[in-house]
Amino acid sequence: MDEQALLGLNPNADADFRQRALAYFEQLKISQDAWQVCAEALAQSIYSDDHIKFFCFQVLEHQIKFKYSELTEVQQQLIRETLITWLQAQMLNPQPEKTFIRNKAAQVFALLFVTEYLTKWPKFFFDILSVVDLNPRGVDMYLRILMAVDAELVDRDVVHTSEEARRNTLLKDTMREQCIPSLVESWYQILQNYQYNNSELTCQCLEVVGAYVSWIDLSLIANERFINMLLGHMSVEVLREEACDCLFEIVNKGMDPIDKTKLVESLCQVLQSAGLFSIDQEDDVDFLARFSKLVNGMGQALIASWTKLIKNGDMKSAQDALQAIEAKVALMLQLLIHEDDDISSNIIGFCYDYLHILKQLSALSDQQKANVEAIMLAVMKKLTYDEEYNFENEGEDEAMFVEYRKQLKLLLDRLAQVSPELLLASVRRVFNTTLQNWQTTRFMEVEVAIRLLYMLAEALPVSHGAHFSGDVTKATALQDMMRTLVTSGVSAYQHTSVTLEFFETVVRYEKFFAVEPQHIPTVLMAFLDHRGLRHTSPKVRSRTAYLFSRFVKSLNKQMNPFIEDVLNRIQDLLELSPPENGYQALLSSDDQLFIYETAGVLIVNSEYSAERKQVLMRNLLTPLMEKFKVLLEKLMMAQDEDRQMALADCLNHAVGFASRTSKAFSNKQTVKQCGCSEVYLDCLQTFLPALSCPLQKEVLRSGVRTFLHRMIICLEEEVLPFIPSASEHMLKDCEAKDLQEFIPLINQITAKFKTQVSPFLQQMFMPLLHAIFEVLLLPAEENDQSAALEKQMLRRSYFAFLQTVTGSGMSEVIANQGAENVERVLFTVIQGAVDYPDPIAQKTCFIILSKLVELWGGKDGPVGFADFVYKHIVPACFLAPLKQTFDLADAQTVLGPECIQYLQQEYLPSLQVAPEIIQEFCQALQQPDAKVFKNYLKVFFQRAKP
Repeated sequence: MDEQALLGLNPNADADFRQRALAYFEQLKISQDAWQVCAEALAQSIYSDDHIKFFCFQVLEHQIKFKYSELTEVQQQLIRETLITWLQAQMLNPQPEKTFIRNKAAQVFALLFVTEYLTKWPKFFFDILSVVDLNPRGVDMYLRILMAVDAELVDRDVVHTSEEARRNTLLKDTMREQCIPSLVESWYQILQNYQYNNSELTCQCLEVVGAYVSWIDLSLIANERFINMLLGHMSVEVLREEACDCLFEIVNKGMDPIDKTKLVESLCQVLQSAGLFSIDQEDDVDFLARFSKLVNGMGQALIASWTKLIKNGDMKSAQDALQAIEAKVALMLQLLIHEDDDISSNIIGFCYDYLHILKQLSALSDQQKANVEAIMLAVMKKLTYDEEYNFENEGEDEAMFVEYRKQLKLLLDRLAQVSPELLLASVRRVFNTTLQNWQTTRFMEVEVAIRLLYMLAEALPVSHGAHFSGDVTKATALQDMMRTLVTSGVSAYQHTSVTLEFFETVVRYEKFFAVEPQHIPTVLMAFLDHRGLRHTSPKVRSRTAYLFSRFVKSLNKQMNPFIEDVLNRIQDLLELSPPENGYQALLSSDDQLFIYETAGVLIVNSEYSAERKQVLMRNLLTPLMEKFKVLLEKLMMAQDEDRQMALADCLNHAVGFASRTSKAFSNKQTVKQCGCSEVYLDCLQTFLPALSCPLQKEVLRSGVRTFLHRMIICLEEEVLPFIPSASEHMLKDCEAKDLQEFIPLINQITAKFKTQVSPFLQQMFMPLLHAIFEVLLLPAEENDQSAALEKQMLRRSYFAFLQTVTGSGMSEVIANQGAENVERVLFTVIQGAVDYPDPIAQKTCFIILSKLVELWGGKDGPVGFADFVYKHIVPACFLAPLKQTFDLADAQTVLGPECIQYLQQEYLPSLQVAPEIIQEFCQALQQPDAKVFKNYLKVFFQRAKP
């Protein structure tokens, strides 16, 4: 072997050596006999370097995986012998191999097993067992090979082809018949031999048993001698976690419901008598987390048995199963309430399913009611944050607690289905007790009390948030709690979690303020002062900006008395943050969007006259326009690129804020009705000059384009005079992305105004196309995927534009471009339909062609179009499906009904082809196998000749 190249296998080698090693590996993979060199190196232990040994296994792995069938019988035998020789050497070496080498070797053994077991090597496991016997190093390799085989056969994370899945099923069936009993016997011997003197091997063996139990005959494992041994391991500290997992797999195995109930019950009796149910005596949380998972598995197994027995009508056995379930509830509760969240989280499935059973029972016993209440108290307690939770810098632990809280929420929702009255009463009790003394209560208890009220909204669902009508008891309870929330002063609590929960809850129950509107000013003040939008925490300010916007929208007319006061109070929050260093605004520009939207909503939804609305809207937007003009001038003169970027961003924010205010308008409250057209037209005139700014084009154009989209909706035809010059500027110095984003704007105008914009479209049609073609023809580097993708997206946008023009009844826009240009456009569509391997574009092109044939196919169509149909459009329908890149199985590329309909009803009849042959042809065209169609075509052309 190339010793120099092998040096690069060392992780500490420099980049050149590593590169050389990689190249050498690729060279060996394609070499005919390199694997033999590697096999010899492994069999004769030529190299002591771990990385070279690993490398040799990789070469062998590649040979077995991809080129095994090319080997002769003798060569295949050599690979088998190499592996067995290497395995024998493991027991004699003074030091065991590194773990990563043993794992790689096990993978290679497993690959060979999958390839050869059914044909050449039926004694695979027996050969390995005869070599390793009970030698600890040999047993270690044997167990690793078993895990690697299991991974090959049943790993659900690996996506197998249907062929591989069939092969794996056959392998498992053959193993069950020929060797599984012997393997199970070997596991028993290993466990018995090593359980007291080699915990590592014992744990490995338990892992193997747990893995295989899912697909072998359970009676081989679930018998007295095996179970007793496993239960014995539950009392050995170094083995019990693995034994727990192994028992879990046994319990999880599908079996007859009555047998499953008996198995679980017998396990429970032994575990209980061994003292394992005394959770409070145990301080090993890692073990308890595994034990909790086991109890969860046993509980869910019993519930599955109960469900099947009920379905089968076996009421007596179902009653026995239910008793067995009830007997585990006390243990379940101990685990659920455990202070360690992992232990608690692992039992939630059992808890959830138990509540599902109670929901199905006609009446609950006193004990079951007590269980429901205990679960409820446990959930309330476990929802509480602990002291260590870092609110300012949330990391992995915090993220895990948030996920855990989501699980608890599902339990709370299920509790509500079992006993809504009990849930409501419990939450009310906790809420009222906590809020009476909130000033002296720890933050986490105050937060969870408000959180529970918040969660009731989803746990006790109603339509359209109507929590304060209908069921009087519920409505009264919720109303009382909301009144307490807004009048208690708890919004002033000095902790971000409480503050945020207050605002979230107020917004969730916005319908409360329709019932008791007298509380609106109190809540508005909380939003507007240091508790909300002016809080010291940026996180609170940001979330409050969004919630304030939702609150104001939901109250609608009830905001009338407060509009001017609120607009005055948020004035400083509307200021455009100057791009000067060091200036720290209270809100980010994203947060300010919500404040602008809120201001717009307040003005538009008010009961003021149109004149007053116009004045207020002008007051809101004029500072933006004035700032915009000043900043644009500064940008034109800025030299430094960072300064240019900061100014452009600021200009973009100004346009975005103005855009956002327009979201307040609706079909009922249009811009015209509110007398605001003039203000927005002024904005347009202010913002459009930015399009001709040569600096930071992408940022500025993007903002103005978005504003134009909004204005087309809001101002309707009043926007039209601005479109030609805006388009002209946006088409200058274009890149693919600019055009791609500009075309939807033209599509929107075309689809909305149709013939009204026909003169404009005719005028800008070819300039737009020239700009598109120019970008598409720009040379790009062969491997530049992002440039290729941009061109593909631009091509799609171009075809979408043609589709909009033809689909809006404006094909004359194309027809009036002169014969040469029309032909060029048509050829690009034919090209899109046939040549580009892009199913989305192909489909669009066929729709365009279909529409043009419908519009121009008659006597009145452009001169020469009929000729074009025969010479180009019809061949396209034939050529597209015959392309290698045309995927007939792809739903996007299946020739649209448009094309088939055209061939069936128009084109083929025009060639005087007989109806039955047309029918036959169209059916062949829709076959998923391209070969069928290709073969049929030969027949078709002979039969279709007149």
